[in-house]
Amino acid sequence: MTLFTIWLVALAIFVALLALPLAVTPLRRALVSRPLLAKFRKVMPPMSQTEREALEAGTVGWDGELFRGQPAWDELLAMPKTALTAEEQRFLDHEVETLCAMVSDWETTNVYKDLPPHVWQYIKDNGFLGMIIPKEYAGLGFSAYAHSQVITKLSTRSGTVAVTVLVPNSLGPGELLLHYGTDEQKRHYLPRLARGLEIPCFALTSPQAGSDAASIPDWGVVCHGEHDGKRVLGLRVTWDKRYITLGPVATLLGLAFRAYDPDHLVGEREDLGITCALIPTSHPGVNIGRRHMPLNAVFQNGPNSGRDVFIPLDWVIGGAPMLGKGWRMLMECLAAGRGFSLPSSNTGMGKLTVRTTGAYARVRTQFKTPIGRFEGVEEALARMGGNLYAMDATRALTATFVDRGEKPAVLSGIAKLHITGRNREIINDAMDIVGGKGICMGPSNFLGAAYMQMPVSITVEGANILTRSLIVFGQGAIRCHPYVLREMAATQAPDRRKALADFDAALFAHLRYAARNLFRTLVLGLTGSHFARVPGGVAPPMRRYYQQLTRFSSALALVADVAMGSLGGALKRKEKLSARLGDVLSQLYLCSATLWRFEQEGAHADDAPLAHWAIWDAVFKAQNALEGVLDNFPNPLLGALMRRIVFPLGRPYVAPPDALGRAVARLLIEPSATRDRLTAGMFIGDREQPVGLLERALALTVAAEPIERTLRDALRRHAFDARLAPGEGAAELAAKAVAAGIISESDAALLASQRDVAARVVRVDDFGQDLGTSLLAPLEQDVPSASWTPKVPASTRAVA
Repeated sequence: MTLFTIWLVALAIFVALLALPLAVTPLRRALVSRPLLAKFRKVMPPMSQTEREALEAGTVGWDGELFRGQPAWDELLAMPKTALTAEEQRFLDHEVETLCAMVSDWETTNVYKDLPPHVWQYIKDNGFLGMIIPKEYAGLGFSAYAHSQVITKLSTRSGTVAVTVLVPNSLGPGELLLHYGTDEQKRHYLPRLARGLEIPCFALTSPQAGSDAASIPDWGVVCHGEHDGKRVLGLRVTWDKRYITLGPVATLLGLAFRAYDPDHLVGEREDLGITCALIPTSHPGVNIGRRHMPLNAVFQNGPNSGRDVFIPLDWVIGGAPMLGKGWRMLMECLAAGRGFSLPSSNTGMGKLTVRTTGAYARVRTQFKTPIGRFEGVEEALARMGGNLYAMDATRALTATFVDRGEKPAVLSGIAKLHITGRNREIINDAMDIVGGKGICMGPSNFLGAAYMQMPVSITVEGANILTRSLIVFGQGAIRCHPYVLREMAATQAPDRRKALADFDAALFAHLRYAARNLFRTLVLGLTGSHFARVPGGVAPPMRRYYQQLTRFSSALALVADVAMGSLGGALKRKEKLSARLGDVLSQLYLCSATLWRFEQEGAHADDAPLAHWAIWDAVFKAQNALEGVLDNFPNPLLGALMRRIVFPLGRPYVAPPDALGRAVARLLIEPSATRDRLTAGMFIGDREQPVGLLERALALTVAAEPIERTLRDALRRHAFDARLAPGEGAAELAAKAVAAGIISESDAALLASQRDVAARVVRVDDFGQDLGTSLLAPLEQDVPSASWTPKVPASTRAVA
């Protein structure tokens, strides 16, 4: 026996001796799991009931796949996008189109300070407030995707009308009643909500409880009181709420408060927890009707309050059994609704902004060149197009998940955070491009309202800054991880024997899972992920992305495990690390949605630049986020070791290249099927309204450019007498070219039309010294037809 053989045998015996305690379950539990369980119990931060309910709300689906290191791409790509029914499509083509034609942001904001009365009536009469209510309760019974399509289209026309329709169909009384209401409550309220006989709002936010909504100070005490002449059991409620959308005009107030039962009238507990109730706003003691003005937007929003208002117990949503269950109700509804309410409205705003700004960049010239061809403008247009492609993909995929019965809490948070954030980037880029046209408000301004109101979306339904730093990874790490929640549950289980058995099983499954991720991450890093599996049948230009995203998924799983294992409960306080880990998960989801959309829409080669840019950008951001985690790890040695495993050959990814950005920008500044798909479902309006006028100007500009090139070439060759007298201009030059046979009379007419329409596009509005306020009074208007268009006060005129 050689010395080397002896050494191998000795090493094998040593490894076997080390592994023996791990192979024998009772020995392993006694020597390893029991001490670790005791330590976990000490370091694990206490979890409140509201935290537990937030963690347990919703479902885990594709987010779990991304978090576990080996996404099942075949399953994602096999999932078809929700198809609209014929009824849903007709509603979009007729009722939604008509509603869009009935409003304008300018008139709504400056004349009515609200939606006009006839528009409110049209919304009620045509079921817009009951899209999510089933037909059995007189609602439209639309899918989540159809609901999303409606909000998206309305948002391309007016933020006020979109918010007015959005709120009753999102987190509010309707959805809460559907899931938790008693049969009697459903029969009474749902048909009234669906028909617009009730205008709902939901009051959650208090002056002292914004993002920390679970700490609401509003309270209700269980007691007896008088109602309809009878002595009944109920609650005496005191509240002070603000930022409540539709509150000033609501007839039905959904209210969240903390319920107490000091006299034990309904049970043994005194602090029952957060409770949700429905209160008619006509009820004595309800103070409602005043308005906020959120960044000059005029959708109805305002405070409400009440002091010692007695309500019967059957006004609690779900009745007495649902006392104290309000937070779980809210979290479960928010898990779905947040995924397509604000994402839909912001995608709509993004479509409006991209289509109009792209057209403007082709029509508007400086230095005898369309501004869309300047490299600086191309860079901004590329960001706009790529961001919108990913936004719309994420919106559609999230709505499809909801239609499949999921309540994707983590993915909804990602969708809200990143779609609103990217829309802010789109609007900021657009404002840089259009310049003074976007700054001067008036009926012809197509961008100003969206620019002013953008921060509203960033703030509501979970402020973006806290969603990023506290929610996405904080909730995702526990919900999506296959073993962490089981380990946490074991640390808090009262049965010590069962707790040890559960903890032992979860812990060692977790260790095996971590070892696989470590090995996979290192191999994928060393090989550049070139040998990672690719799902069958995908478009060849996209194949490489599946490999790269699998690598990032594996790296996220590994780094998250190391972060949680080394920092424990302290990770909860390391918000910057948590935010960066959440960024990786978010970018993986946006890339997944982008790839899914590209395949769902038929893998059009002309659309590929948009998908390429969106994925390059997201992967680069994911790489930067991972580097940020590793560079700032509390244990520098551990961070350096992880860097060697995750990026063994250095930084593999770069920002989208300039040539790709140029290809995306060109798609935005000329008519094409790709441009139409990118902005599909938006409202264009008639040819004299801002969007319709831009579309006409773009078509004329594209048609006129070859004629202008012919003229310029003739001028360079001195092919005709182009001398002009003082005061003469383009029209006289064209006439001389016609006379010389350089261009035809029809060509000259086309150039004249282009000049006229382009001049109207670049003009801005002006007003009298009082900015028109003396004439901005409500205009009398009969009940509108489908052809009704907004009137513009005579005090406004367009000037160059």
